Amino acid sequence: MWPALRQPASLSAALLGLALLAGCGGGDQRPPTKPEQLTARLAAPGQGGAALTRARISTKSGEILILEPDGKVTSMDLDSPEGQDAFAITEEELMALNANLDLEIPGAAAPARSAGRPPEMTAQQKALKAFAARTQPALPTWREGTEIDPEMFIGTKITVLNKGKGDDLVSVVANLRKGVDADIAFSYATCALAGWAKTEGTNYGRHIRTLQDTRDGRLLIDAAFTISDEKPLGLRVMETEDALRECKARGIPAA
Repeated sequence: MWPALRQPASLSAALLGLALLAGCGGGDQRPPTKPEQLTARLAAPGQGGAALTRARISTKSGEILILEPDGKVTSMDLDSPEGQDAFAITEEELMALNANLDLEIPGAAAPARSAGRPPEMTAQQKALKAFAARTQPALPTWREGTEIDPEMFIGTKITVLNKGKGDDLVSVVANLRKGVDADIAFSYATCALAGWAKTEGTNYGRHIRTLQDTRDGRLLIDAAFTISDEKPLGLRVMETEDALRECKARGIPAA
């Protein structure tokens, strides 16, 4: 039964208990009284760590009392071969810990995966996957049946707001006929940016924010982007050449 208790969670619980015993207060304060027993929970293998066995470790005698799943209690000495085996970590478990927590332990290769079992994702990979699910295309998806009238688009003006201070911040002001759909208006501003970026030799634009207003019977869009040569991390990123092709396909002017 003892090889069944070889789990990283067991070692962590034991080390945590020993660390609590070793701690002491600062100044003249006396350390807390050492408890007579510590409690650890050991995960049973083959069950996904769901089934746990409770173990009590005596701080005076070094005896381990393990409560078995059937209700029986087994005792052993902590420094006995059986006691050391109960809290041992196998090389396979060490490699699994290294892979799941991204610890990069020297010499610990990735563990072999069971057939048909997907690889474990690190916390960073999960965060990036969740971020990717929130990203949007450079040009919004239009409603089915949307028609474009060239007279919708009146003109655009592009201003670099902080040139020479890292990634340039660019303002794109687009004038459109009043009543134009907001997605079409934003697409017009993005296409104007793409045309300007090609002329400037810039590869990417990351959307920051968009303001919308009406003035003199027109729809006014003010969209801010940062521009860069390397692809930035953002929820809506324009790639110049791809955007220009999409603008042409949709019939939106890019100049």
